[in-house]
Amino acid sequence: MKTKQNTSKKTVNPLVSIVMGSTSDLPIMTKAMKILDEFKVPYESKVVSAHRTPDLMKRFVKASEKKGVKVVIAGAGGAAHLPGMMASYTALPVVGVPINITSLKGLDSYLSISQMPKGVPVATVAIDNSTNAALLALRIIATSKKNIFKKLEDYRKKQSKKVLAQKI
Repeated sequence: MKTKQNTSKKTVNPLVSIVMGSTSDLPIMTKAMKILDEFKVPYESKVVSAHRTPDLMKRFVKASEKKGVKVVIAGAGGAAHLPGMMASYTALPVVGVPINITSLKGLDSYLSISQMPKGVPVATVAIDNSTNAALLALRIIATSKKNIFKKLEDYRKKQSKKVLAQKI
């Protein structure tokens, strides 16, 4: 999938918004997109910088609410303010993906995202793990969509079978 800076994969009724601070985050965030594609869950994706385009960030998350988005997945490296700033503008669940872009190997991003002040929660997954961010978003959506719940159950069973099939 090709994504250009500040151009998004447009979906009429996205259930998930995937945002990242720059296109350098795309290799990590593409893994979340692949999971959502596998589950056939519509999403939108966009480059939105908390520091360089704060007004766009606010407009984007407010527009996501109006479109019926259920979860925001926000990937960020370094100071990693994007997930928290998006959470400050919406009541939608925000899942933060810390991205390894500094000499601190993503620990700075992890701490920035996970240490949000009381009242502004952001779920945080492991460094560079947008796959789990997408699976968490799907679990949130599955609380009201039985078809997604069923697909997640099937996915879990497949994961178990892969482990059981391993021989040493």
